[in-house]
Amino acid sequence: MNLHVIDLLIIAAYVLATVGIGFWISKHASKNIRNYFLGGNAIPWYALGLSNASGMFDISGTMWMVYLLFIYGLKSVWIPWLWPVFNQIFLMVYLSIWLRRSGVMTGAEWITFRFGESRGAHLAHLIVVLFAVINVIGFLAYGFIGIGKFAATFIPFELSADPVTNVNLYGLLITALTTLYVVKGGMFSVVFTEVLQFFVMTAACIGVGIVAMQQVSPALLDRVVPEGWHDVFFGWTLDLDWSGLMDEANRRIASDGWEWFSIFFMLMLFKGFLQSMAGPAPNYDMQRVLSARTPREAAKMSGLVSLVLLIPRYMLITGLTVLALVYYSDELNAMGSAVDFELVLPFAMREFIPVGLLGLLIAALLAAFMSTYAATVNAAPAYLVNDIYKRYINPNASEKTYVWMSYAASLLVVVIGTAFGFFIPTLNQVVLWIVGALYGGYTAANVLKWHWWRFNSYGYFWGMTAGIVSAAVVPEIMSRLFGPDAFGEAAPVFAFPVILGFSLIGCIAGSLLTPPDDEAVLKTFYLKVRPWGFWKPIAEKVRQEHPGVLPNRNAPRDLLNVVVGIVWQTALTTTGIYLVIEDVTGLAVSIAIVVVTSVFLKVNWYDKMEDAPRDHVEPTAAPAAASP
Repeated sequence: MNLHVIDLLIIAAYVLATVGIGFWISKHASKNIRNYFLGGNAIPWYALGLSNASGMFDISGTMWMVYLLFIYGLKSVWIPWLWPVFNQIFLMVYLSIWLRRSGVMTGAEWITFRFGESRGAHLAHLIVVLFAVINVIGFLAYGFIGIGKFAATFIPFELSADPVTNVNLYGLLITALTTLYVVKGGMFSVVFTEVLQFFVMTAACIGVGIVAMQQVSPALLDRVVPEGWHDVFFGWTLDLDWSGLMDEANRRIASDGWEWFSIFFMLMLFKGFLQSMAGPAPNYDMQRVLSARTPREAAKMSGLVSLVLLIPRYMLITGLTVLALVYYSDELNAMGSAVDFELVLPFAMREFIPVGLLGLLIAALLAAFMSTYAATVNAAPAYLVNDIYKRYINPNASEKTYVWMSYAASLLVVVIGTAFGFFIPTLNQVVLWIVGALYGGYTAANVLKWHWWRFNSYGYFWGMTAGIVSAAVVPEIMSRLFGPDAFGEAAPVFAFPVILGFSLIGCIAGSLLTPPDDEAVLKTFYLKVRPWGFWKPIAEKVRQEHPGVLPNRNAPRDLLNVVVGIVWQTALTTTGIYLVIEDVTGLAVSIAIVVVTSVFLKVNWYDKMEDAPRDHVEPTAAPAAASP
């Protein structure tokens, strides 16, 4: 494709601005390791919120969601619960406050805060670092696949005659460019470039939505989609039949394994609630929470993400989807079994977006890739340097040494993640393995760490170990036992209960077969964080020392706010879709739900947030537990 000179100038200006900001900020970011990873806890909550929203607006995920809306219609609004997207609501309501009260730098450092310094705590610390690095590498591979497919469609130069090699070479080129400013600038660079990227992306999203509304009428759309495509709700089965319109879409639904949609939905809801209660995985989302200035600002930052992200993002997703459905269906049908629905996004852009807006949109999606990639890369060295090198190898090095080691660690994970990206054929496969299998192994241990006092460091280590090993082998075993077509590409999702079960056995056995963690560590954790759950023995001992301290009895209020928040978030999603497809009734209902739930959350959540409990007493330093 030959881009117009205006589009090329817009893209070049964006890339130069992004890299330039990264290097300009790098001097401030490189002062010390806390500045590098957390921005010195000096970045305002709204900047972190826009940054986090930008980081979640990734190009690979957007390509995946265009494919979902194309095939599954309005029912696709539920499928991102696989992540689960509503984990942002749990963070907003209470978990960001709990996490930020710890005052630590990384998820692995949080483990020391929760479990102490015993041998079991060291094992727990090492296993969460391992999980974090695997998680980062998985997301880097996922980003590499998406950006390679995207760039090969638009950039008018072939780096190789072989299409697959061409995709991979473009992936290498753009990841190298992104790595430059991330490695140099740290969290300051990531946040400030992502704020710029957010505004570029939002402008492009609104522009695409307007183009689609001008070119695709509701009547035109009705002609090219099956009955039920417009329906958000569903029965036991999906009940979408593309026969006569696009037969390959029916085969794709079968290969995805989601035809029994009610069972799939219940599994997503069960899995999503548990994973959300576990708190954020040790990645860029957790780093944003820990970077906030106060616990209350951390919660506001998490709430802002859904508010500013969903409507513009779904205007883009819906706009490109309906343009492709109306004007590109014949070409997709002509591809037969070779059709790749993950390429709907770049094809629709190439064919239907006018000069100027196309350059802005390509810049926006490059921004989406670069922001997610940047945030992910920034998370990895925090674990490798702060939690391995500094803690176990060279605890007395200079701050400059730690920053230089962070550069090296960033480059290392980029190389490994990119290498894995060469061997994974589709975005769908890597998405489903991360959210189904890998996060299944993370869930049990990380729910229990918040809510059960007797859950100890050995329980955490064995639960996480069982989960990671199960994530690697259970989906493959299920496919061999039941046949590769039994679950389709969704095998990791259906493996979630089995992986969760193995992990839970490791958690409980590891905890009950070993002594409790040091009591002073548990009391310090409880006093500072004040979680609700099964903490009665520790709460009573804390009250013996501090009679005014009260237990956290906000669980009913928090869980009610979570349910209302999920409804609010879902209505924001459907608002963007209904706006672009010009469904006036659906749009009116969605806006009404957003307004009512917003008022409820203002009264029952926002007005009741606290940086620390009202009866807060500053804990004395907990003595380190002796290693056995």
